Amino acid sequence: MNTSNKHKILNDPIYGFISIFDSLIFDLLEDPHFQRLRRISQMGLSYLVYPGAHHTRFHHALGCMHLMTRAVDVLRMKGVEISDQERQGLQIAILLHDIGHGPFSHAMEQSIVEGIHHEQLSLLFMESLNKKHNGALDLAIAIFSGNYPRKFFNQLIASQLDIDRLDYLKRDSFYTGVAEGSINSQRMISMLHVQNDTLVIEEKGIYSVEKFLVARRLMYWQVYLHKTSFAAEGVIIRVLNRAKELAQTGVQLPCSDALNYFLNHKIGLHNFDENTLNLFSQLDDYDIISALKEWQSHSDFVLSSLSKMIINRQLPKIKIQTEPPEESKLLAKKQAIMKSSGLTSHEASYFVFDGTMENIAYDKNKPPIFILSKSKKMTDVIDASDQLNLHALSKPVQKYFVCYPKGIL
Repeated sequence: MNTSNKHKILNDPIYGFISIFDSLIFDLLEDPHFQRLRRISQMGLSYLVYPGAHHTRFHHALGCMHLMTRAVDVLRMKGVEISDQERQGLQIAILLHDIGHGPFSHAMEQSIVEGIHHEQLSLLFMESLNKKHNGALDLAIAIFSGNYPRKFFNQLIASQLDIDRLDYLKRDSFYTGVAEGSINSQRMISMLHVQNDTLVIEEKGIYSVEKFLVARRLMYWQVYLHKTSFAAEGVIIRVLNRAKELAQTGVQLPCSDALNYFLNHKIGLHNFDENTLNLFSQLDDYDIISALKEWQSHSDFVLSSLSKMIINRQLPKIKIQTEPPEESKLLAKKQAIMKSSGLTSHEASYFVFDGTMENIAYDKNKPPIFILSKSKKMTDVIDASDQLNLHALSKPVQKYFVCYPKGIL
């Protein structure tokens, strides 16, 4: 495949100018599969709460690649041997780590595709791109999959202090305006080192790690699990589930060809072939929004009502509580809707639903963030820190929610 050796400079609002010197990376950026990320929101429907949160997966992927380049440069400067091929593999792996995200990201994974995580789809996209580039992505795929013998490479891609988190916390904080999430990603990268093939943070960077964990906890409660955006995501999942339910009973729904395919077929990892991947690559946020606009006037009451909730931001009421909701109260709300709107119990369940949300800033059951002392001793940040709050941050906090319409439908 022909490649073009071009030097590209991109201006990022977070880091300033990002330079692209590698011709393979430039060609990956130009590929339609990657360009699709310009049309996939980084934060789903969070813009319904934070009007500035319109940044995309494209922004995030470029930011991650920039931080990975900085991380490799820092580690090389400290004597960690990383070849030019390995450097390129790391850059490509992080650039493409989110390429499998669908429209509105996690909502897609719970509706029109079944049991497929976006990381699995990212791997399928990477393998497809690898065929186009005659195996040039072999190393990147091995790193992304955790199959490369140097363990710390994969830790840069996916761990409790990885490049992905260092970018999205800072980026999401910037675009939402939530200052509590702002972290010093550059400082933490400058403190990176490798000990016993494990990624570590030098001791003098411990306060930046503490700030990172606190910021992560606050961003989850204040942004990612904000009750209004959480309710909106619940509604859009149910819109797509209702559309799929109708489509598979023979109802024709106005929507794009790609979306129509996924509504009319049960798609899981077992039948996600090359043709399905190509159709999935045509889906973006615009397919869903366009469909919702059409479905507002559909004869199916459930589909039209749920679509209007998103388009007009007339979202259901959501109550957060520390105890599970009483079944009798949920049943009473369903019955009230059934009586007022003439719905069946199944149809009413689209409007009254409950579930749980969980926040854990630091998971003790996963490989820890290690702090490296001057004597080269590796210590879990929880034990190395004198910040007592970190122990609290390692305990999962679970809350329960109930969603239901604010008034009579």
